[in-house]
Amino acid sequence: MPTTTKVSHRISRRDLPFDPISVARALVVGDCLSFRRAAKLLGVQQSALSRSVSALEDKLGVSLFERHRTGVRVTNAGVHFLQQARDALAQLESAAATAKAAGTGALGYLDIGIVFSIATGYLHDLIRAYATEHPRIVIQLREGAGRAHVELVRSRRVDVAFVLDSVEVVDCDVTPLWAERIFVVLPQEHVLRSKEAVNWPDIQTERLLVRRPESDPALCYRITQQLTKGNHAASVQKLDIGRGTLMHLVAMGLGLGLTSEATAGIRFPGVIFRPIADRDGVLHFCAVWSPHNDNPALRRFLSLARTLAKQRKKNGLNDPAEIR
Repeated sequence: MPTTTKVSHRISRRDLPFDPISVARALVVGDCLSFRRAAKLLGVQQSALSRSVSALEDKLGVSLFERHRTGVRVTNAGVHFLQQARDALAQLESAAATAKAAGTGALGYLDIGIVFSIATGYLHDLIRAYATEHPRIVIQLREGAGRAHVELVRSRRVDVAFVLDSVEVVDCDVTPLWAERIFVVLPQEHVLRSKEAVNWPDIQTERLLVRRPESDPALCYRITQQLTKGNHAASVQKLDIGRGTLMHLVAMGLGLGLTSEATAGIRFPGVIFRPIADRDGVLHFCAVWSPHNDNPALRRFLSLARTLAKQRKKNGLNDPAEIR
C-alpha cells in the first residue's frame, strides 16, 4: 500500500532562517550605532541585546557590526542586510495593515448584480453613498436577469444581487428594500404623450418591447394578465438588446417599451416616459445574498442598504404605500 506523508503547515520561529526579533533589534543598533543606546531605547539589557545580535550574525555567517569601545560601525555586509531587512519589515507592516483593513471591510472587493438601471433612485443613491464612505472598496457591477444573479450569489461569484421580489430564491437571505413604478416608453409623437400617466387598457393593443435581462417570468405573467383583459391578445416581445437599443426601436415606432422608474430618469432622444397609473404597475425590489458569505465589505453594504431604505420610507420616497 502506498504511504502518505503528512506535511505540517505550522511554521515556528525555529523554522525561519533567523529570528525576526533579532533583526528588528539589529536595525535599532544600526540606527543608534551603539549597543548601549539601542538597549536603552528598546528597554532590554545591553548584554541580552548583544547576544541576540551575535546569534543573528552567527546564523547569517557574516558580521553586521564592528564593535569598538566608543560604539559600533556597520560593516559592508551589514549595510546591505539591514537595508533589505528594513524594506522587508516595512512590507510585513503594510501587509498587516492591509489585512486589518480587509477584515473590517475598509478594503476589498464587492460584486453586485443588478437588473435595472442605476441612473436615479434608491440603488443609485445606495451605491454612490457606499463608494463615498468606502473609497478603497472596488465595486464590480454585473447587469443581467434576476434568476441568473441568484445562481451567481449561491456560487459566491456575486456578493449581493438586487432582483424583483417575484424571483424565486432558495438557500439565500432576502430583504425587501424599495419599490419603483413601471414606466411605458413612448415615441415622442405617440397619441398617449398628452397623458400624465397611462393605464393598462391604454396600451392593450400595442406591441410591447422588453429587454430580456429585465424580463422576469412572474412580472411578464402579471403584465400579460393586465393586457389580456377584455379578450385582447397582448404582444410582449423579449429582446436580447441593450437599454439604448430598446429606446432607439421605440423612437423608430417599432413598439412601446416597458422599463423601471430609474431608467425614466435618463434622457433618450425621440422617446418620452409615462408611468403606469394602476396599482399593479409597481415593481418591488429586494436584496439577495448568501448567508455563508463572510465578506466584511458585504456586511457594511447591507447595513447601509437597510439604513437608506428606512430613511427613504420615512421621507415617503419610493414607498409602495405612496405609489399610486
